Amino acid sequence: MIIRVIDFETTGLPPDASVCEAAFVDLVGEPPVIQRDWRNLVKPTTEMSLEALAVHHITEEEASSSGISWDQAQATLMAEDPNIFAAHNADLERAFFDPEHSLWIDTWKVGLRLWPDAPRHTNQVLRYYLKLDVGVRAMPPHRALPDAWVTAHILAEALKTKSVDDLLRWTDEPPYLTTVHFGKHSGKLFSEVPRDYLEWILRQDMEPGVIAAAKRELAS
Repeated sequence: MIIRVIDFETTGLPPDASVCEAAFVDLVGEPPVIQRDWRNLVKPTTEMSLEALAVHHITEEEASSSGISWDQAQATLMAEDPNIFAAHNADLERAFFDPEHSLWIDTWKVGLRLWPDAPRHTNQVLRYYLKLDVGVRAMPPHRALPDAWVTAHILAEALKTKSVDDLLRWTDEPPYLTTVHFGKHSGKLFSEVPRDYLEWILRQDMEPGVIAAAKRELAS
């Protein structure tokens, strides 16, 4: 089995953006072992935003002159016919790359389930919360290969206690939120929020994870 952990750096946010760097780290076998990785700049097809540049520091000129085409990058991502793709907060990667019938694991959603007490669930916070030994290949952060490397270690840690099927199922479900991050009850656990406020949430247009958390507490 090949689980291909991918990460993209982009010119901005989808849908008005393109990939400027792509990378993957492969977990191979059962139990999974990191066996190979790949990264390359990608010629962007949209203008680089200043906000994106400030995060990853890849200039439009650098990516355009040294990068491969997006078609070439996608072909490499599909090489060796991976069984499953994985990414941290995978909706971003899937906005650019989501082959038909592909299976995905989102390590952000996995982290919410397995480590609810972490102060945040970014891959860098989980890296230090879990005390992962990721080595120098995890530097610098906010570049495609280092971030994929960290995500691969988070995934390997999750697979020590949970099955691939568990992680796939959690990825298909709304994010399992335990803490409120908005309004007058921000910072409280959903289990501490008054019932009338949970009922109010269900009448609002909120993200699926918030709605699911309110329903879960009302049903408990």
